[in-house]
Parts: sequence; structure tokens; C-alpha cells
Amino acid sequence: MIPRLALLALLLLPGCSTVNWNPMTWFGDEEVNPPNELREIDAEASLRRVWSAGIGNGQGDAYFELTPAIDGERIFAASENGNIHGYDLETGDSLWRARLDEEVVTGGVGAGRGLVLVGTANAEVIAFNQFTGEELWRGAVTSEVLAPPQTNGDVVVAQTVDGKLIALDAADGSRRWIYETTLPALTLRGTNRPVITPQGSVIAGFSNGTLVSVAAEDGIWRWEERIAIPEGRYDIERVIDADGDLRLDGNRVLASSYQGNVMAFDTATGRIVWGMEASSYHGLDQGFGNIYFSSDESHVVAVRDNSDEIVWTNDDLAHRAITGPRTIGNYLAVADFEGYVHLLSQIDGRIVGRARIDSDGVRANLLAAAGRLFVFGNSGTLMALAID
Repeated sequence: MIPRLALLALLLLPGCSTVNWNPMTWFGDEEVNPPNELREIDAEASLRRVWSAGIGNGQGDAYFELTPAIDGERIFAASENGNIHGYDLETGDSLWRARLDEEVVTGGVGAGRGLVLVGTANAEVIAFNQFTGEELWRGAVTSEVLAPPQTNGDVVVAQTVDGKLIALDAADGSRRWIYETTLPALTLRGTNRPVITPQGSVIAGFSNGTLVSVAAEDGIWRWEERIAIPEGRYDIERVIDADGDLRLDGNRVLASSYQGNVMAFDTATGRIVWGMEASSYHGLDQGFGNIYFSSDESHVVAVRDNSDEIVWTNDDLAHRAITGPRTIGNYLAVADFEGYVHLLSQIDGRIVGRARIDSDGVRANLLAAAGRLFVFGNSGTLMALAID
């Protein structure tokens, strides 16, 4: 059964409704699924700030998840009110800043092949020069973009909330192709970021619980498989969105769905090579021979890769609206709605370190590179952390 907190707000779209996911929901004087209180821990590791910067109004007042992007030695971040920034990954030195007047950024950030990409509420994808911050082009899509657009240098692909996967020419933003799916009656508000494989496929998950692969060059269908099958009598029980970020792992793509499964598919054929029942809308990570995910109840789970063996589960952060997990060194990091970053041992799942980064909370998934953890708080604080 879907938690009652998912009933917080319905935003009507043509032919369907989407659920805004809010970690704290109240019905009268009753708090539904109250978050666990944090318990004292025996700290074995500490998080030290290396540098920080302010990015506009951060996630803004709406329930967006604007995640920074790392490409090479640079990190890029965007705020809901249209501030786009590039920083040196090591030092935090500002490289450039761009400003989008009267634009609401809803999807970002994508970075690669010399481009920085964001999506807007006005159904546009906007590309910037990665080295100068110069705006290069704007490409029209069919509706709001809620996940980072991706590029292979030939095309830029973006998924829109009306169930479409759209490719724009990376050189000028002109439309190359469009792939459409049918939306269910009710969906979570969000989409996953598509991935582009080295073999030239675009793979994306949709709100109807399917994973689809099409050719990057022309959008021709290659394969389609289900991550989840809707069950239940009511629409609210049949929500099976595949909103979590996909993860490429060699010739596999890892995917998760709400009220469905976590699975691995062969990228060339779509053949299911691994899977187990689970409910997650954040995405997955890997380490120590495990696959890690955050469940819809904010439990952190470690599963032995290519098996259904649960190595450990940590429910200390239950209902704290945690992010997806991110591996760094011997640890696994997640952040929560109060802005705490938690370090868990990859071996047994114990919380071994903690630091508060942003009192407004953290929704965006964490990033790890060059031995550092990067956190983008809801208020707009972008911070690089070292683990001591």
C-alpha cells in the first residue's frame, strides 16, 4: 500500500495526475509515518568541509531535485531561480556563472562533451558552454523536464513529465526524434535521467513501470522490459514509477521502481539478468560486491550482487526521506530531510559518521569524485567534504 503521505498534493496534467512526494505530511493533528529521531552514534569517521559555495535559491519552494553534475575536473550546479555555476572540483574556485532571467529550472544538471544542460518549467532544454558559461542554444520539448538531460556529443536526450523521451541535436538544439509512452492514471512527480550507452542506445525508465531502449541516433525501438507490474484495485495502489536514476555497469543497466523491483538488464537485449522485489525511487549504487538502495521507507539496504541475499538493512533513518546511497571509500553516504549527511559502513551498515550540511534539508542525490563527497543542500549550499 502506498504511504498516505503520497496524497499530499495532486497536480493535474492532461490525462493523468502526479503525486508530489513530501517527506513530512500532516492530517489534522496526526503526523503520518513520523521520521525516526536520530540516535547517538560512536563516530569512527568525520566529515570535513573542504569548500562550499552558494547557488541561488537552491531547490526553491517547489519539490524539485536539482542535482549537480561532475565532468572531469569541474562540477556544475543550478538553482531553481535560474543561477547556473561552474566550479573547480578540487579548489571550489568559481569558473563562471550564468543567469536565466524569468526561467524556472526544473531539471538539471547534465554535463558532458563540452556542454552543461538544464531543463525548465517552460518546456525547454538549455545548453551552455562548459568552459565559458556562454548560452549556446535552447531546444523546445513537449512539457516540463524534471531530470538532468544527457548527451553523447551527437544528441541531447531529455525525459518529460508527459511520458516522452526527446532527442535534440547537440549542435543547435533542433529536434531529432521523439519516443512516446502511455502514462498511467496516477504517477509520482518525477522522472529518471536517461542513460546513453557506449554502444549508442538510450535507455530510460517510465512511470508505467517499463524500461525502454532506443537507438540514440534515430530513436528506433530496440527493446522494452517491465521493472514492475501494477497491482491493486485503486490507482494509488498501482503507482509503479521507475523514477530512480539508472546505473550502467558494463553490459548491464541497473534500475529500480516504486512498489516494484530492483533489477539488472542486459543493455543490448533487455534480457533480465538479476532482480528482486523492492520499492525505491532514488537509484542504486555498488560496492564491496553489493548493490545498495534506499527504500521508499528510508531503509538502506545492501544486497549481494547477482543474488537475492540481503547482506544488511539499516532502518535507523526510517521515514527521514533519505537520498539515494553513494559509495565513497569504505563508506556509503546518504542525506536526509533535516540536512544531515550520514556515513554507513559498507561492511555491516552501521552509521559511523554524521554531519549537518543544510538546515533546510537535502533532496538531491550525493556525488562522489576524487575521494570527496559533494552535497547540494535545499537552500543552495554546495559543499565538498573530505572523510577523515
